[in-house]
Amino acid sequence: MILFVNSLTVIDFSYLCNKRGAVGESWIVDLTLHGKLNDESMVLDFGLVKKQIKGIIDECIDHRLAIPNSINGSVTEFDEYKTLDCTFGDNHHLAMSAPHQAYCMIDANEINVESVTAFLVDTILPKLPSNIEKIELALKPEHSQSFYYHYSHGLKKHDGNCQRIIHGHRSQIGISLDGISMPRLQKEWAMQWEDIYLATSEDQITSESLKYITAKADDVCFAYTSAQGYFEMAISEARCDILPIDTTVECIADYIAGQVKAKYPEQNVKITAYEGVGKGAISYA
Repeated sequence: MILFVNSLTVIDFSYLCNKRGAVGESWIVDLTLHGKLNDESMVLDFGLVKKQIKGIIDECIDHRLAIPNSINGSVTEFDEYKTLDCTFGDNHHLAMSAPHQAYCMIDANEINVESVTAFLVDTILPKLPSNIEKIELALKPEHSQSFYYHYSHGLKKHDGNCQRIIHGHRSQIGISLDGISMPRLQKEWAMQWEDIYLATSEDQITSESLKYITAKADDVCFAYTSAQGYFEMAISEARCDILPIDTTVECIADYIAGQVKAKYPEQNVKITAYEGVGKGAISYA
């Protein structure tokens, strides 16, 4: 017997790539269960599917930084923290210290749909009832009707997992002037923020203030303490945009609206900013 649940959840996370650095991503998860009927004449109750399996996915990878085996650098554990130090692309640098739950270590040479799927199957299946013989997952990005960008960030004021300093999203962007969609402006912003780290200016510190990691000469550094612990990072300035706002989707929408309005002061501006799949904020200027 086969049971399926489409769009079970969305994984919002970042992953390390030796070429692109920290890449924000959002993947929709479709699930298929193969197994025998249990005493309730079910493969698995849909309520348990949504609660248990979604919970496992959320716990092991959602809002984390996924790291493969092949990074150009190292991950070191000490007490309740891990530190990361690596280079990527054209000798760019990234370092982070964060609690263990901010990381997702995946035994693969690179992070992609195939390696994350295998990791999730191996993680989920042993935790399911014995009547379930096999599970299949289909991970996919949202079908884009607009230009989009991959970004990473951290929200120190957030009570949940958004406080983790490097997690991210694959997000569409909509820009219109006087009610007319402007694909050229959408493309400009998508290119400007391609694989970007969006930082909040009030979180910036000097390299001398870092506690557990070391910055390079062209790095910018950030740190904060939130409910889950102390977070700090250093990243090449060229791969970061420091904003005078918290990087919630509401503030991002408002920030872009202000920037576009400054260039087109006589026109009515509408910004539709997304945070991953199916959610976001709208700002007018």
